[in-house]
Formats: sequence, structure tokens, C-alpha cells
Amino acid sequence: MIRSLRKNPFVANHLLRKIDKVNKKTEKEIILTWSRASTIIPTMIGHTIAIHNGKEHLPIYITDYMVGHKLGEFVPTINFREHEKRDNRSKKR
Repeated sequence: MIRSLRKNPFVANHLLRKIDKVNKKTEKEIILTWSRASTIIPTMIGHTIAIHNGKEHLPIYITDYMVGHKLGEFVPTINFREHEKRDNRSKKR
């Protein structure tokens, strides 16, 4: 479901403040966030944002192709290992 066009894209206030603070500095730093629902906006381009996946923060470098997507789309929450070797249910009969 998409957000109404009347509203602005959702970006957490604390995340906007952190990005503005880093933009004023000359040095780069990694920005930590738990807000996976925030939309990527053009002011975030060129920054590294560490997004929480439920266990740890994974750093993601923001590029211009990511604008308009959500932060949580780029960090998987489940790591698929592999199917069990002796799993009879997955074989075709």
C-alpha cells in the first residue's frame, strides 16, 4: 500500500536531524537507525546508514537509485542457510 500523495514521504525525525548534522560536518560517519520504514530521500545520497535488522546494524551506502524506496528493503531480516540434506518432503513424488 502506498502513502497518499498529499502527504510527504515518511522519514523519522531523529534520522533527519542526524543527516543534517552530518551534512554540516566535513567528515563522513556512519548513521545508526532502527527506522526501517523511513523512505530514502535525496539528502541521504552519499551517506552510509547502518540499518537494524533485528539483531545487528548493517551498513548500507545510499545511491541515487535507492531514492523513493524504504530503508528496510535493503537489509534482510532472515538469513537463509540451505535446505536440509535429508529432507524427504521437498522431493517430488
